Amino acid sequence: MKHLMTGLIAATLLASGAASAEEITVGGKNFTEQQILASMTDQYLQALGYDVDKRAGMGSAVLRRAQENGQVDLYWEYTGTSLITYNDVTEKLSPEETYQRVKQLDAEKGLVWLNPSEANNTYALTMRADDAKSRGIASISDLAETINAGETLTFASNAEFYAREDGLRPLEQTYGFEFGRPNIKRMDFGLTLPALRDERVDVSIAYSTDGRIPAYDLVALEDDKQFFPNYALTPVARQETLDANPDLAEQMNALSALLDDRTMASLNASVDVDGDNIEDVAHDFLAEHDLL
Repeated sequence: MKHLMTGLIAATLLASGAASAEEITVGGKNFTEQQILASMTDQYLQALGYDVDKRAGMGSAVLRRAQENGQVDLYWEYTGTSLITYNDVTEKLSPEETYQRVKQLDAEKGLVWLNPSEANNTYALTMRADDAKSRGIASISDLAETINAGETLTFASNAEFYAREDGLRPLEQTYGFEFGRPNIKRMDFGLTLPALRDERVDVSIAYSTDGRIPAYDLVALEDDKQFFPNYALTPVARQETLDANPDLAEQMNALSALLDDRTMASLNASVDVDGDNIEDVAHDFLAEHDLL
């Protein structure tokens, strides 16, 4: 049924074409999932007749500023990132409340949150499955109890998670433990899970949709105190861009409807585990759903 609906939507959108008033600049962040999404959006919109300028590989804060300044028209953002990092909201909200709040707050900045996908790429703390089992660690509370009992575990973190308002320090405060500065190994995000797999660290930060988690026989610890907010993957566009391209919102909503946790994990694994080319992975997904 999902594929049938996809085909009908695609036929309607492709038939309508794109009344593109100007070039659309599509942005993307500097990790695999975002690079796949930027390529997917680029190829999808070009197939619809748009003139697209893709700018992938940008840092979160730089990309957000570029969109607010009109240098980027469209990219995929996460509700939790906008809520906490861009809008400084720290209260705990449900997934729907999070979406509605960022939709309202960002509208004041000329940004429109389109329909959220079913992919929730929140943060996760991961361990090697066998190590977690042998230590009796299934949740972050278990991890905190283990460390507070005197065990030393090393943690792989990228610089952004180390410093974020929803990052390492607030996490440690919520769960009542500390890795200890000497036990925190900062590195590029793409290197954290390989470091964990290769037993160079004991715990790693990860995105929950990272396909390497099952591929490397890792396990995501339960966030039993619900520290991490919802990070629903959603296309966000400038209001001026939507005004100039009346079909764009519906077209992006159709693409968003195809994405969920399993889909994103599979796409990510194709690149990070199987070594497939990002553009090819994006192309094959679009072709599978008759969007090219």
